[in-house]
Amino acid sequence: MASSATDDGMGEAHKGNKSKKTKHEDESELLTVPDGWKEPMFNKEDNPRGLLEESSFATLFPKYREAYLRECWPLVEKAVGEAHIKASLDLIEGSMTVCTTKKTFDPYAIVRARDLIKLLARSVPFEQAVRILQDEMACDIIKVGTVVRNRERFVKRRQRLIGPKGSTLKALELLTNCYVMVQGNTVSALGPHSGLKEVRKVVMDTMKNIHPIYNIKTLMIKRELAKDPDLRIQSWERFLPKFRHKNLAKRKEPKKKSSKKEYTPFPPQQPESKVDLELATGEFFLRESVKKRKKMEEIKVKQAEALTKKQEERNKAFIPPKEKPLMKKTNKAPLEGKLDIQAIKDKVRKAKTKKLGAPPVNIAPPSKTTDKKKKKKNKG
Repeated sequence: MASSATDDGMGEAHKGNKSKKTKHEDESELLTVPDGWKEPMFNKEDNPRGLLEESSFATLFPKYREAYLRECWPLVEKAVGEAHIKASLDLIEGSMTVCTTKKTFDPYAIVRARDLIKLLARSVPFEQAVRILQDEMACDIIKVGTVVRNRERFVKRRQRLIGPKGSTLKALELLTNCYVMVQGNTVSALGPHSGLKEVRKVVMDTMKNIHPIYNIKTLMIKRELAKDPDLRIQSWERFLPKFRHKNLAKRKEPKKKSSKKEYTPFPPQQPESKVDLELATGEFFLRESVKKRKKMEEIKVKQAEALTKKQEERNKAFIPPKEKPLMKKTNKAPLEGKLDIQAIKDKVRKAKTKKLGAPPVNIAPPSKTTDKKKKKKNKG
């Protein structure tokens, strides 16, 4: 009996686990949206009685948009009239108004019409602004005028968002499937909700001095990762680049560094007074005449030291400066070829033996051969 009871308990527990698993699987299936699924259109059959109250929205527009709005206003009325919404343009006040009628059945149509006139007021062309009336479309008007205080810096960063010849803005539009319009102090974006989220992030980062190319790179990587069905569940942090601020201006360190003292709750020790110092040295108990004599002696010692210093400074002017040793000039003529030293010695010896204006001392005696030659010439 006991064994059968335990078997029944185990079976019930197993059934309970199975039912929990099936419930969990059903919930996960409900949460995941199948690919290619679209929400059905809101028809008149869904709300046959219409709306109970009339709703209206108004928006002001700048003066330079008046001419364009006057041209395209019939198209606006036609587009909004399909949802049974009335639109009016007031050129005197400079405002656009949209309101519901008795035939209006879609309660969200008035909100879309409000977004339409907002986009038109922010210089978005009618061809793009009409797309807001579609179900899958949404818009976001980002105010960037108050993010940066300096006007010059704001203009530079806004131009950085647009890029050279609008290339950065075009890349952002292709990656997010949104239409982006930069005008004045606002950035208008029109597209799906997922794209609008990315556009807002890029715009705000650009205004906070983060270049849009970094965010564009991450968007490109995310776009490639989304194509792989296995990576949809996994985290993408390992694939995304991590950019660091490289051009941070280093703060100049001061020449004199002041080190802070450690905090102590006790006050600093009071400096000793003159009386305390005299008591410590024993001068307090001396007579006034002795104190005066001591002071005079100290003054005389100080005067003597000052006089000796002054005398030393005066004597410095009379000390002769150290002379630099003279360098002998030795301009030796360059030797041309080899000198015959022996010939020079012989010339010197001959010069010593000679006297000025005297004939040569050592005259060589005439040889016999020379005498015989002379005699023969005379005979002939």
